[in-house]
Amino acid sequence: MQSTDLGSKESGKIWHRKPSPATRNGIIVNIIHTTFDYRPKVVRFLNVAFDGSGDCLIAGDHQGNIYVFDLHGNRFNLVQRTAQACTALAFNLHKKSEFLVALADYSVKCFDTVTKELVSWMRGHESSVFSISVHASGRYAITTSSDTAQLWDLDTFQRKRKLNIRQSVGIQKVFFLPLNNTILSCFKDNSIFAWECDTLFCKYQLPAPPESSSILYKVFAVTRDGRLLAAGGKSDHLHVWCLEATQLVRIIQLPTKVRAIRQLEFLPDSFDAGSNQVLSVLSQDGIMRFVNIQTCKLLFEIGSLDEGISSSVISPHGRYIASIMENGSLNIYSVQALTHEINKPPPPLVKVIEDLPNNKLSSSDLKMKITSGRVQQPAKSREGKIQTRILKQDLAGNFENKENELSDGLNKKRLQILLKGYGEYPMKYRMFIWRSLLQLPENHTAFSSLIDKGTHVAFLNLQKKYPIKSRKLLRVLQRTLSALAHWSAIFSDTPYLPLLAFPFVKLFQNNQLICFEVVATLIINWCQYWFEYFPNPPINILSMIENVLAFHDKELLQHFVDHDVTSQLYAWPLLETVFSEVLTREEWLKLFDNVFSNHPSFLLMTVVAYNICSRAPLLHCTLKGDFQYFFHHRNNLDINVVIREVYHLMEITPANIHPESELEVFVALTKGQYPVFNQYPKFIVDYQTQERERIRNDELDYLRERQTVEDMQAEVDQQRVEDEAWYQKQELLRKAEETRREMLLQEEEKMAKQRQRLAAVKRELKIKEIQLQDAARRRFLKLHQDQREMELRRLDDEIERKVQMRDREIASTAKDLEMRHLELDIRKRLYEKNLTKNQEAVVKEIQEDADAYRQKVDLEDHMFHKLIETDQTQSRKTQKIIEDSLAKAEQASLNTDWKIQTLHKQHCDDLHRSAGYQEVAALLQKNRKKETEVLNAMMEEEAKKWKETEEKEFHLRSEKKASALSDASRKWFLKKEMSAALEHAEDPFIQEAHRLRSEQAASSCLPRTSQFSGMSELAPSAQVSLSRKTEWDSREPDLIQKVRNLRQRLTAQARERCQAPRLLAA
Repeated sequence: MQSTDLGSKESGKIWHRKPSPATRNGIIVNIIHTTFDYRPKVVRFLNVAFDGSGDCLIAGDHQGNIYVFDLHGNRFNLVQRTAQACTALAFNLHKKSEFLVALADYSVKCFDTVTKELVSWMRGHESSVFSISVHASGRYAITTSSDTAQLWDLDTFQRKRKLNIRQSVGIQKVFFLPLNNTILSCFKDNSIFAWECDTLFCKYQLPAPPESSSILYKVFAVTRDGRLLAAGGKSDHLHVWCLEATQLVRIIQLPTKVRAIRQLEFLPDSFDAGSNQVLSVLSQDGIMRFVNIQTCKLLFEIGSLDEGISSSVISPHGRYIASIMENGSLNIYSVQALTHEINKPPPPLVKVIEDLPNNKLSSSDLKMKITSGRVQQPAKSREGKIQTRILKQDLAGNFENKENELSDGLNKKRLQILLKGYGEYPMKYRMFIWRSLLQLPENHTAFSSLIDKGTHVAFLNLQKKYPIKSRKLLRVLQRTLSALAHWSAIFSDTPYLPLLAFPFVKLFQNNQLICFEVVATLIINWCQYWFEYFPNPPINILSMIENVLAFHDKELLQHFVDHDVTSQLYAWPLLETVFSEVLTREEWLKLFDNVFSNHPSFLLMTVVAYNICSRAPLLHCTLKGDFQYFFHHRNNLDINVVIREVYHLMEITPANIHPESELEVFVALTKGQYPVFNQYPKFIVDYQTQERERIRNDELDYLRERQTVEDMQAEVDQQRVEDEAWYQKQELLRKAEETRREMLLQEEEKMAKQRQRLAAVKRELKIKEIQLQDAARRRFLKLHQDQREMELRRLDDEIERKVQMRDREIASTAKDLEMRHLELDIRKRLYEKNLTKNQEAVVKEIQEDADAYRQKVDLEDHMFHKLIETDQTQSRKTQKIIEDSLAKAEQASLNTDWKIQTLHKQHCDDLHRSAGYQEVAALLQKNRKKETEVLNAMMEEEAKKWKETEEKEFHLRSEKKASALSDASRKWFLKKEMSAALEHAEDPFIQEAHRLRSEQAASSCLPRTSQFSGMSELAPSAQVSLSRKTEWDSREPDLIQKVRNLRQRLTAQARERCQAPRLLAA
């Protein structure tokens, strides 16, 4: 047993020497997959499936690797890595290179083994898919999980139907019946339904099994013809159902070692027409037993307790069994090796008793009982009866001819009688009868040695001369002819050998050993003396045929002679093709049933009989081309008439011209080694071989020289093609370059236009910005002018108000003076009555003076605070203007930097305009320097302004201090003067009061005199108040002049502050 480790290889050979499976276990090769990541680890195979031909299979392991094994080509390939374990496989799709794989993520994918690409991805299951069944056409598939089954269209990979069930009833299996359009669904409650695939109409339901042998079905198998269904489960009983009659036909009890059935599979057979009889049963002990369900006999078994089988798949043609072992490896079994002992023919029923040396035995001593070795019949036959036969010795001492006894227990005479009665052998047993008639030795070792020599050089180009559509048939024909050429050298030079062997190759293409031995036996016996005149046709054989034809039909032969038709035209085409060109398959098989059952001369007589039976159309032929066409094509001729004519000719032909007298009797191939075949002119063959070898060598030299010339020519052509391609490529590149250059020019023009538009837009924006700035400046100047004008108007209003206040004060003073005069007059008149009122008037006047002073002081304070507020407002405005100017300068600096960067990039992109950009950069640098100087000047001006402001604030504080001192001194002076005036006024009034009191007594007599004297005494006080008024009037122009000077100074300061922002804006 050979063992192959896949390892990390993605492709390679399955076996390295030709496998020779032993009959004991039948293992062709054991395949394992070992990885060596950290330590050796065996990767277990999980599923395996065969394709439709049965020569290729795919296998998936638990790491997601999918391998394809070509058993015919001895190759394996890693076609896919799915990265997850597969749960089911199917390889018999409509497109031979595609396969389905169910993965652990509940999805089903379709891959291609040739391109190794994903074809489709089918989703829809919610649990693991454990079964994939493909329709016989390969266009539909059913995927089954525990909760649902889904029908898929493999042309579009779309789901057609979905089988939904109750949660309490699970699905065991849903699958297509072979070779028909029926779907069988099996559920866990033992219910089995059959559905029509197209309409999903329920065709029938199988009844419940009998209660006496009721088992819970787990596994199922169906024969190829779809008539029988085998079902099993956790029991040693096996139920066989007839699906046509929908009834249980048989219950098979397995050996006691079987307690549960894990898998069932029928073993296909090429000769049972789909009604499979052998069922493989995989039990819980890991052993797969093969049982004949008709005879209930155990045929053979694979696996053991030590090396148990986990699951198995049988190829469609029944040649191979692929089993996944419990240790994770994959075993490939040969069914032929396992069934070698079973397929042996039964022992002969007739035994020959040889006579003793003294030949004195009586007939009574030769009686013996012989028990039949046949299989025991059913119970209807009598079991106790033993078949016996009494063999009596021929009185002449001659037994039946030994040559009629065949090795497989058959009798040639009886077969001939059967053949004459039915005209042909049964189709089912024809191959077996032929093998027995030809006594094939089946020399496996000798045939393997011939095959191992490889394809003969004479048949390397066989497909050119004989283009056969089937590659398999061509390959078998090539191997058979090569084996014949290695067996004998003459067959490598025989031109008609492919025509001779082709019908047998087509018939035995599945068994090359039998095919070779049948052709070899045919050549040794029925092709006797064909090679004596090599390389010419066998003249001696054709002369025999012509002599027999001349004896039986002189008219036909004379017709051939008259039209120059020789035996090489009417006999040799039939012989070299062994009638395969002029007969159908059934006719040819019927003919060779008779050829192999008779003397080798029967084939020559068949040629004569074919011509005699066709004499009517042949006599009407006059052209040589018509004769050639007739003997190379099928004709309207009954093969049964020809065969009867052959037997008639065999009987009536005289012995002197009968081919039987010239040809040897049948000789079988020797067992172990094939006999030497040298019945040909060896010197001619050797000469031809030498000449052919010389011609071959010359041809090889010529071919080598021609190959060299062709290689050189090919190189020259290739170089010319490459040059042309290079020139075309260069032309295309040139055109592409021109196109690109034109595109670049267009893009540059577009870019220039865009730049122009951008510059125009920038210019417009700059103009707009300047206009906006100018408008803002004008608006600001107008606002500032308005503010100045408003301030001037306010100052004018204030001056006017001051003037009005002064006029009002003057008018009020004049009115006061007038009132004083009036009061003096009144006082003079009413001195006596209004002395108290005069005192009150003086007090009121003093209060009015105090109020006027306070108003003046308030007015001065208000003007001072207004001056301070105006100065602060102007300072804030100036600061804001300076800040705006600084922000604009900073923005201008950023814009300048951006322009410099843009100019630098443009300088890198366009070298032709670098000089202009340098000039612009220089100008920008000068502008930047000027702007820096302006900024510095602005900063210096700002510093100066702040310094002047500080000086003015210091001057203001000093002025405030001086004003405060002057106010304090003035208040002190006013208080002093007021106190002095009051003191001065109080003394005369007190003296006048004493005097008035002293003279009050005399007032009654001299009233007028007293009044006038009082008036004269009051005059000094009135003069004091008038003097004070006069003093105030003299100081008023000075105060007004001071106010005017202050207003002019404020106006000058305001103008200077207004000119500073204008300089900054410029």
